[in-house]
Amino acid sequence: MSAALFDFPPAGPSARELMARALDPHILLGMPHLNGNGLSETWLMKELGHRHWLMLACHLGLDNADFRTADGEEAYAAICATSLTDTHFDVVQANDILTIHSRLSAVSRTRTSTRHELSVHGRSVGAVELISTFVHRTIKDNNHSIARVTLPEPQGRRFQPSPLAQNAADIRNGRLGTHFGFSVLAHRALRTFKFDPSASQEFNGAGLFYFAQYQALADRALENWFPCKGPIVRKDVFFLGNIDRNESVSFDLIDFSDEQNTVHGQLRRENGKVIAKIFGMWTCLR
Repeated sequence: MSAALFDFPPAGPSARELMARALDPHILLGMPHLNGNGLSETWLMKELGHRHWLMLACHLGLDNADFRTADGEEAYAAICATSLTDTHFDVVQANDILTIHSRLSAVSRTRTSTRHELSVHGRSVGAVELISTFVHRTIKDNNHSIARVTLPEPQGRRFQPSPLAQNAADIRNGRLGTHFGFSVLAHRALRTFKFDPSASQEFNGAGLFYFAQYQALADRALENWFPCKGPIVRKDVFFLGNIDRNESVSFDLIDFSDEQNTVHGQLRRENGKVIAKIFGMWTCLR
């Protein structure tokens, strides 16, 4: 009598277990995380966006970040504002351990904030806040048709104030007059830089122009106009829309201050609609 032996591979970790791993506060830094100025802002925003979505999924009691409307259609936790403050990305090097301490709070019935404190060797290298709201497409495959949608939420949810979320709402509704000392309502461009985004590089898995690419395109334009731009100190980005594939997007320099090393710019799509307002401060700007 003989018996057949079957070597069944062990079951892999669950999505919930992998979400917990992805939210580990410590990251060993290497080339994917860095650029010529230290910590890569684009990588960081992608990483924190991922953590934001996972934290939101855990908060809602989901096994993964597969958000759905009441009728089962896909919904997305779209980032509608980001803020970088007190950054020291230039001191970050390969083989450093970046520690990210994060916390989530509900801002309103439709908006959520995550705040992330960044440190290396116990020294703060910046803080980041992300605000999201759930959206879906009202027209299939049309990124111009993105609209907000309300998902079921935990009972007894308490709302926490967020100046960033308030500024985002005020900019969207035309109520905010100035930011970083600039007129928010100004639209006349001093200079314009036009881009043709790549579907394979700058759109995410949901087919949307990735929020982290907004600031990346703006930086490419600013480095062309200000080749001696120093490390970033502070930046606020307010997202007002999206673009379709094969659609160009332009970055307009609206205003800048040599004394304060600050910039006000905007991204707009081909039809002229502004899809982002960007305000930044650097150590130097020339």
